[in-house]
Amino acid sequence: MNGTSPNSAPTHTFKQKAKEEFVKAFQLTVYFGTWFCAIAFLGAASLDESPIPLSIFGFALFKAAICAKFMLLAQVAFPIKVNKTDGIVGSLFLESVIYLLVVLGLNYLEAGVHGLIHGKAFLASMAEFGQSNPLRVVAMSIVYWLIVWPYLLLTGMSLMLGSPATLEILFGNKQKNK
Repeated sequence: MNGTSPNSAPTHTFKQKAKEEFVKAFQLTVYFGTWFCAIAFLGAASLDESPIPLSIFGFALFKAAICAKFMLLAQVAFPIKVNKTDGIVGSLFLESVIYLLVVLGLNYLEAGVHGLIHGKAFLASMAEFGQSNPLRVVAMSIVYWLIVWPYLLLTGMSLMLGSPATLEILFGNKQKNK
């Protein structure tokens, strides 16, 4: 049997796609993790916690992985599309709000499931998300949107220009200088 048989092509494509998705999830987790750890550190420093517990960073990284998963699910449901006429900002603003609503909804579901696991009622647990404070949920949503927006702009730029050109714009081209 040769390596180009029709049966082997889908397996290779699936492996490549799975690898790409894993890399995307890892990159997004690192991106969110950096933000969430910085916010956790700011919160602990603002409360004058001494010493700052390391567990808050583990929780921040765990939350980053969950948010990355939710973001990737939102991208599957609503793929990022950039319209050259509207530009990157115009094309992605509405999508950023949709992604925010999807992630917010999934966080509410996560709170409900978490409550079920701990023996609480599903709806009551969902209502406790954001410490049952709508203003806190709005504030978290604004911060989350401000975190997601640069990621979407970078993704849109990569779609418009291609990854190599985007990386060259951001980090320069070391090979041309040699």
